Amino acid sequence: MSLSRHQRGAAPMFAGAALVTVAALVGATAVAPAPFAAASSGSGGGAPASVVRRDQVRDEQWQLTELRATHAWRHSTGDGVTVAVVDSGVDASHPDLVGQVLPGIDLVASGDGRTDPVGHGTTVAGLIAGRNDDDRGVMGLAPHAKILPVRVLDAENRYDDALIVARGVRWAVDNGAEVINLSLGGSGTSPALAAALDYAFARDVVVVACTGNHSSDPAPAAGQSRPTTDVWYPAREPGVLAVTGLERETESLWSGSITGSATVLSAPATGLVGARPGGTWKVQGTSFAAPLVSATAALVRAKWPEMSAATVVNRLITTASDLGAVGRDDRYGYGLVDPVAALTAGVSTVERNPLDTNAPHGVAGFGAAPGVSVTSSGTATGHQPVGGRAQGVHTDWAAQPAGEQEHSKRGWAIVFGLLVTVVAATAATVVRRRTR
Repeated sequence: MSLSRHQRGAAPMFAGAALVTVAALVGATAVAPAPFAAASSGSGGGAPASVVRRDQVRDEQWQLTELRATHAWRHSTGDGVTVAVVDSGVDASHPDLVGQVLPGIDLVASGDGRTDPVGHGTTVAGLIAGRNDDDRGVMGLAPHAKILPVRVLDAENRYDDALIVARGVRWAVDNGAEVINLSLGGSGTSPALAAALDYAFARDVVVVACTGNHSSDPAPAAGQSRPTTDVWYPAREPGVLAVTGLERETESLWSGSITGSATVLSAPATGLVGARPGGTWKVQGTSFAAPLVSATAALVRAKWPEMSAATVVNRLITTASDLGAVGRDDRYGYGLVDPVAALTAGVSTVERNPLDTNAPHGVAGFGAAPGVSVTSSGTATGHQPVGGRAQGVHTDWAAQPAGEQEHSKRGWAIVFGLLVTVVAATAATVVRRRTR
């Protein structure tokens, strides 16, 4: 499928080997943890297709080349900006993230959010702010930004009630987040989460979320495409930068991406090398496209500390590299996020987030989410389930383990709402990691 790019030149895009079919959150196939990661299709017995060695990780980070990171870093590296990763926690001891992770909060268990039983949040954090002070390991697009971890996902990478996400957003805002990354979601809606997002907007925070992934049904035949549909919530909340995913080797939309009228931006989503507890792995999914936009927002906020969140959002959508039909469309939104253009183009300031069609929030005195009392420690009373369902009932926000490790195309469903098709190699020669 040949697509046009109306703003950026003819630089080749998505150069590199196509990778596994991964899901962005629900439906990830996984193999036992290993210090090196491999990617496979999830079929054929789960044998790894490739091994990511320590000294190869930088070369595998094709998204940094695609987004012209080296050029962008002439203008900003994200220094001084705090990005909240509302996710499964973040492994602060990972060599690629040592010194990058602030004390956060664990709303599932206890603690400061700086451990990760799943690995998803660590991968997201590394894509945003992985260290760049040597030549090894995962490097983030905003390598001098700091990560504020907010754990809302349990050990099975899911949550049953959107209230916990609302609490996480509120806590992140109250504890200094300037950008919030939500690589999670579902088809339901939540008044509590909507109120928490308005709380963030009223306090000048940029919010980024993934559009979600299709189920692991077989991909459409050649020449056909999946129908567009509503993106997941909270990505479809007005004001949120809803990010869909692109393939590695072409300018095409990743076949697993959900797109629709709320789609705002596109970013690389396949064949990405990510940090995870114990090493690295290759992943794909809209979960991992969103942090590239969050990182770009951090770059912009670092360059212009006084710039409002509304103007940051306007700058990102105005400078995106158009894909597909001329202008904004439901498949690619405004196009591929372009960090260099976002940092160099002349863009007017705006008074209001151009994506936020809701009534004005009222900047001062915005209270807690409806029916919820949240303290700075993260404790809360009250309950607002997704879609009004009873607490403890799995709603559209949660996924049960589905399928089997082998033979099934889904492998093992995990959840939040992004599918990730993650595969790790079971072993490889252990090359000693750099000492930090």
